Order: sequence, then structure tokens, then C-alpha cells
Amino acid sequence: MWRNIASNALTLFVILLLVLGGMVAWGKRQYSDAGPLAQAMCLKVESGSNFNRVSEDLAEAGAISSSSIFRMGVQYTGKSPQLKAGSFLVQERASMAEIVDIVTRGGASTCGSEIVYRIGVLRSQIQVRELDPVSERFSIRAEFTPGEGDLPADYTRLRDDAGTRYRIALAEGATSWQIVDALRKAEFLTGEVSTLPPEGMLAPDSYEVSTGADRSELLARMVTAQELRLAEAWANRADGLPYASPEEALIMASIVEKETGLAGERRQVASVFVNRLNRGMKLQTDPTVIYGLTNGRGALGRGLRQSELRSDTEYNTYVIEGLPPAPIANPGLAAIEATLNPALTDYLFFVANGTGGHAFAATLAEHNRNVAAWRAIEAERAGE
Repeated sequence: MWRNIASNALTLFVILLLVLGGMVAWGKRQYSDAGPLAQAMCLKVESGSNFNRVSEDLAEAGAISSSSIFRMGVQYTGKSPQLKAGSFLVQERASMAEIVDIVTRGGASTCGSEIVYRIGVLRSQIQVRELDPVSERFSIRAEFTPGEGDLPADYTRLRDDAGTRYRIALAEGATSWQIVDALRKAEFLTGEVSTLPPEGMLAPDSYEVSTGADRSELLARMVTAQELRLAEAWANRADGLPYASPEEALIMASIVEKETGLAGERRQVASVFVNRLNRGMKLQTDPTVIYGLTNGRGALGRGLRQSELRSDTEYNTYVIEGLPPAPIANPGLAAIEATLNPALTDYLFFVANGTGGHAFAATLAEHNRNVAAWRAIEAERAGE
């Protein structure tokens, strides 16, 4: 009898183990398989929240099939203490494992509302934008220039929200003075800037920041990013370039940046200046002259005068030999790479062609024809 009881108990135990194993396997599949979310959503995690609250929000939104399995998965993976506050884009059919990774990976908001400060060459503006999680497109809720007029209600409402994402979008070709001046006007940043960063050493890019971020620390991030870009591009430069140092290459990159806004032209423009340097010709580029007049403090706002083109200043490349003493703007990565890997051409001249680009020429006669064509376009436009 005892033998039968022991045999039955063992059988029951084995069955229980099999059932338990099946339940664990089923739970793992539920945790890692595609979820039930029908369309992308924006999951907001409040500061001080926890995974219990997050699991309830997800279950209510139909993003997970079981809040219990979700919480057990979090505990099993040891990610419970890693929950970050913010607004996170959860794609349709995202698994529980993917959702946990999204809200613990880095803490940066990926959807919802964001405040973007666009620092440009001609103007700087703050945009309040909101991402539609389904289309993954932003709509602009408000747009304004810092320091001019009252702050929009949408901006003040979102400014102190923990889920609001802040970004500084720095355009290629802005000068260090323009960038520092714009950052000083951003009231969501803190800290003084005692020293203007060297011209050319602030990397144009999009920088994630938080409200109260220190301006000097942000500028230091920009300098570090530019140092890394320049070092890598210099290490991978073409042979035979007329630059004695990365600093000289950066000067040229800033000129290339200011001469063209077309990505497809940068290497050609760089080739023109390389060819002129190799032949001992003056660079004769207007942006350097303008920088010498403005010191990088905004646009000149008019055409250059003949007297200015003849003036003997260190930035007047119609007069001086070779490069100016320093960069004239902060070039982007593409301009740096184009400068250090220019196109192989025999071009020595270029002029605007009326379509936003330039007409290139290898001889003065060809260049004069291109200039005449451009002057005709200017005259036609003036008469419209």
C-alpha cells in the first residue's frame, strides 16, 4: 500500500513539475512574443513611478496581455530599479521584453512633447512640438524667438513637466558668438559663460538636455564632439593636401561650410580651394571678408563694398596669401570630411548658377562666361 501511495505521489509530483514547467514556458513566451498593441502609443512614465503603475497603464492601453507576467518578467530580469521617467514611443505589437527595454535603456524621452531650441545662422527659435506616435511625425504647437514677447502658454505648461524632452539643434555654419548669445537667451538653461569657445570648435548637432542644464557644460560637450570629429577626419584624410595641421583643415572646412549649403557640392568647393592653394593663388572668398567685418556677430545685411574687398585685413582673402588666421564659423561633419577628402578636379573658380548651387570652371574664360550668365539671372530677377 505504501508503495502505491509513494508511486502515486511521485507521479503527481512529476505531473505538477510538468505543469509548472509548461506554465513557466508559456509565461516566457508571453513576455517575449509580440504583444497585442494594435497601434503605436506614447507611454508616459511620471517621475517617482514604479513598474506596478506602468504595468497597469500598459494593460489599460491594451499594450500587454498580463500585468502580472509583465511584473514577473521585470523582477526576473533584474530591471525593476532601472525605470526612467519620460515619454516613450511603444511600437505596435511590441513585446513585454521590448517595452521594459524601452523604459529602462537610457531614460531619454522618445515621444510626447518636446521643446527644441534651433540655433541657426540667421535666427534662433524655440519650437514646442508633439509627436503623433502612429505617424511618427511632429506637429508644431508653438514657435517663438527667445527674448521677444511673452512666452507661449504651451511652452510654459510643458517647461517644468518631467516628461518633456529638451533638445538644442545647432545648425552648421553658426559662429561661436551666435551660439553663446543664443544659449544665454534660453531661460531653461543655467550658468554663466565666461569665455567664448574657439571659433570652429562647436560641433553642429542635436543635443539632448534637461531643464536647468549648465550652459558651460553643454558647450564643453560640443567642443569634445568637434575634437573627435576633426581627429577622425584628419586620420582618414586624403594624401597631398595643403594643410599642415588639423587646425588649418578646420579653417578651410569653415570656409567650405559658408560657401555652399548643398551637400553634393561640398567636395567640389573644397577642391577649388585646394587647387588654388596648391597653385599659390589667393582664395578670394567673400565669407572670410564678411567675418572680418562682423567678427561673427551676425549677418552683414548688405553686399560687400569694393573698398572692403581691397582692405588689408587678416581675414581678407582677396589680399592675404593662403588661409585666414582662424575659422569663420563652426563647420559640420560633412564639411570637415569634404575638406579632408575633396573631389579630384581641375576647377579654380565657381559662381552662383541661379538654382541654389554653383557653376564651376577650370579656366578664367569659362568662369567669366558663368559670371555673365549669373549677372543676367540677377538682372532678370531685379526686373520682375
